[in-house]
Amino acid sequence: MHLFIGLGNPGLKYKNNRHNIGFQVIEVLSRRWGISLNQQSCSAHWGRGSFAGQAVVLAQPDTFMNLSGRAVFRLMAYFEASSADLLIIHDDLDLPLGRLKFVARGGAGGHRGIASIIQTLHTTEFVRLKIGIGRPQFGETVEQFVLSPFYACEEGLVQAILARAASAAEAVLLAGLSRAMSLFHGPASLPEEQRAS
Repeated sequence: MHLFIGLGNPGLKYKNNRHNIGFQVIEVLSRRWGISLNQQSCSAHWGRGSFAGQAVVLAQPDTFMNLSGRAVFRLMAYFEASSADLLIIHDDLDLPLGRLKFVARGGAGGHRGIASIIQTLHTTEFVRLKIGIGRPQFGETVEQFVLSPFYACEEGLVQAILARAASAAEAVLLAGLSRAMSLFHGPASLPEEQRAS
């Protein structure tokens, strides 16, 4: 059983914020794979189905970001999964907008959701798909930046970024982590006219 868990904050107030890009990727995968997120337990909204012949759970924690570990732990217990079965999808300030990066282990890098998961699971050995959101450009604090929607000049890129991140997640099931890394690491491959705007 593969557990694909996107990080974010629950509620309409946070729906389109940069910090919720993990939630948004899960929603794209839900539509692509026909897996409805209609279950509510284990401190999460989730759905179970299959892709590429493999069993998969898509989930969005109901907890706030800094308590993400609670939902991850409960989902793992419910599905009798290990940390090797996880793919955690989340935003990353240190990557340029739209850039993707898989990592198989490591620290939280200042991300409170990842810090909560590490603290709860007592391991750093789980795969993450980081999605670059860039850095504040207009003097905002980091907290203001991540808890705000994308800039107007970035809005045209968001759907392309979400689609590419969803394809990267699919590649893990289709071809394995190493191949997914080789396909999706590097500069974001976004439409020229959108990159130039």
